[in-house]
Parts: sequence; structure tokens; C-alpha cells
Amino acid sequence: MSKTFLMIGTLNTFICIALGAFGAHGLKQVLSSDMLTVYHTGIQYHFYHSFGLLAIGILLLHFPNSRLIPISGWLMLVGIILFSFSLYALSISGIRGLGIITPFGGVSFLSSWLLLTYAIWKTK
Repeated sequence: MSKTFLMIGTLNTFICIALGAFGAHGLKQVLSSDMLTVYHTGIQYHFYHSFGLLAIGILLLHFPNSRLIPISGWLMLVGIILFSFSLYALSISGIRGLGIITPFGGVSFLSSWLLLTYAIWKTK
């Protein structure tokens, strides 16, 4: 399971860099400054949680029998999809209704970090 999260983390970091470059070079002239800020927020949280996925992969090397750490990782991935990708879609499409998805991603992020804290505390 450790290798899975290390691969998901590195792949998400790659995606983040690619989308960040696309935003900086391809969208700078297309999006309003407000929408560029929304896009940048998606990139920022995507990066944080890509590194979180890498940390989960490393933690699983130390706690391979934990059942809660992988759940935390899956919640983090769901958060990336719901939070960051909804912000990418919102900023590019301008469809404000997509913003209703974003808080679910935020709750997923919060849940993943809280569960990770509990998993580490509980692990012997």
C-alpha cells in the first residue's frame, strides 16, 4: 500500500506542476484576475495534499499494518478531486454552480488529516 500512495503522490505532484505551468502561461491572458486566483487556490491545495499523499506513503513504510492511514490517503485523494479540480473547472468554465462541490473536498481534506492524526496516535 505504501508504494501505491507514493505513486499517487508523485503523479499528483507532476499533475500539479503541469497545471500550474498551464495556468501561469496559458491562462494568464485568458482568465480574469479573480478566476486566476481561484485557479491558483486549486493548485496550492493540490500541492499541499500531493505532498500529504507522499507522507502517507512514507508513514505506511513505518506502520504497514495500519488500517486507518490508507483511508486517510484515499480521503486526501478525494479531496484533491473534489476541491482542486472543482476550482480548476470553475475558473476555466466560469460556471459558478461548480463551487458547490468545493466544500465537500475541503471536508474530505479535513477528515483525512484528522484521521491521520488519530491513526498515528493509535498506532503502536
